[in-house]
Order: sequence, then C-alpha cells, then structure tokens
Amino acid sequence: MRSTIIKVAIFAVAFAFVESAVVVYLRHLLGSTWSATGVSEILFLVPGIAFLEPQTAVKIISDTAILNIERVREAATLVMLGTVALLAAKSFKEQIAFFFVAFGIWDIFYYIFLKLTINWPASLTDLDTFFLLPTPWVGPVYVPILISSFLVLISMVYLVKRKQL
Repeated sequence: MRSTIIKVAIFAVAFAFVESAVVVYLRHLLGSTWSATGVSEILFLVPGIAFLEPQTAVKIISDTAILNIERVREAATLVMLGTVALLAAKSFKEQIAFFFVAFGIWDIFYYIFLKLTINWPASLTDLDTFFLLPTPWVGPVYVPILISSFLVLISMVYLVKRKQL
C-alpha cells in the first residue's frame, strides 16, 4: 500500500507541473486581463468560492475555441486523476481515497509550481479561477490549498487505518 501511495503522489506532483505549465502558456498567450468579478455575475456563493454565471467564462478566456479546449482539458484532468485512483485500488472506498490523494497533491503542487515558475500567486489571498466546469469557480488561492490539504489528510488517515501501515 505504501508503494502505491508513493506512486500516486509522484504522478500527482508530475502532473501538477504539466498543468501549471499549461496555465503559464495560456497566461502568456492570452494575457492575464481578467482579475475580479462583479456581484451580478455570481451565480452561487459558498465560503471562499464564488460560482459565476456560465457566460462569465468568455470574460476569462474570450476566444471561444480556446475556452472550449480549456474546458475539455479540465475534464481530461479529472479523468486522468480518477484513472490513477482506479488503477491504485480495487475497492470503491479506496479508489475515492486515492482520487482525493491524487487530486489534493496535484492541486497543492500546481500552485507551488506556478509560484516557482512565474512567481504567482504573490500571496495566498490572490484571486484565481479554479475551474471553468460546469461554470467558473473563483476565490482566493488559499481555499483550494486548504481543501486539498484536508482531502489528502483524511484520505491518508483512511488508507493507513484500512491497511494498518
């Protein structure tokens, strides 16, 4: 089990670099013109995350072809993380735990690699667009880092207790 956790973690860290590189390229090619949103664009608000009206996505990435590619890339990211979890475990509960481990590590290292490559975010309170699916999600950078840390922690506790590592 330990070696499986390590393999999943290595995949997640490497994949985080790939994802951060894509964002670096997107920012370079498209510019970083979008920063904040008006209250009228908020569809649903939960602590730390604002879900925006779907049409707000074209304010984030105005080229609709690139926007559609980005949405498919985000879906493919989730499929890849899910596939690693399916390969790592047999039981459904363990697959969910491995998905959370992979997702959490990927998400945390995504921000670490953005910081290392382009020195962004300047602070953990900087706003970011987390996902564009099914609608844009925005909030301060510390929110996904906290959520991901929690997901990794509870999943690791579950996996360790399950296998008595």
